[in-house]
Amino acid sequence: MKIEQRHEWVLTAEAAIVIQQELSQEVITDDQFGTVNYVAGIDVGFEAEGTITRAAVAILKYPELEFCDHAIARRPTTFPYIPGFLSFREVPAVLDALEQVKTSPDLLLCDGQGLAHPRRFGIACHLGILTNLPAIGVGKSRLVGKHEEPPDQRGAWVPLIYKGNTIGAVLRTRPGTKPLYISSGHRIRLESAIAYVMGCTTKYRLPETTRHAHKLASG
Repeated sequence: MKIEQRHEWVLTAEAAIVIQQELSQEVITDDQFGTVNYVAGIDVGFEAEGTITRAAVAILKYPELEFCDHAIARRPTTFPYIPGFLSFREVPAVLDALEQVKTSPDLLLCDGQGLAHPRRFGIACHLGILTNLPAIGVGKSRLVGKHEEPPDQRGAWVPLIYKGNTIGAVLRTRPGTKPLYISSGHRIRLESAIAYVMGCTTKYRLPETTRHAHKLASG
């Protein structure tokens, strides 16, 4: 997979903000993709008391959701844990893992945010720009924004609002469970992102992409 390295990864938070602001201007929020045959789940864990980043990519055939390929990559952690800067901590190892997979994905589902981010540039946006792939942020918790409670039924959602704009959706994937925070990352609109997340979700709260990637990332 061709990945464009646009910047350094060992840098200050101030420098990271500049990169987020610059690259966020390149994010596309319209559907710009063809047939989706393979979806990738991306998740990251940490080893050795956080000093080693362990990234996992799980490739599933779509819409069958058959697990067909994966890769795990480790590299030293070079950026501290700071909310809003997740991608600078995790993406370097994720890119290493993506370069290893033999099956190229048509769509990325990232464990984290896309546009639902204070500078509209979460990890799904960052990965989408660097790989030029459609990407979706699938967050388990809210980073920014306000919302009503979505109805307690599968597929129900309400908008996530931040500074007067809709930045994502609060999606109920399974009745009786906490909702997920879905947002566009790159080359996909919000409604399509919701549809693909639901298409990847079976009987559990989390989509199968995330479930497979999380198992790989956590060992």
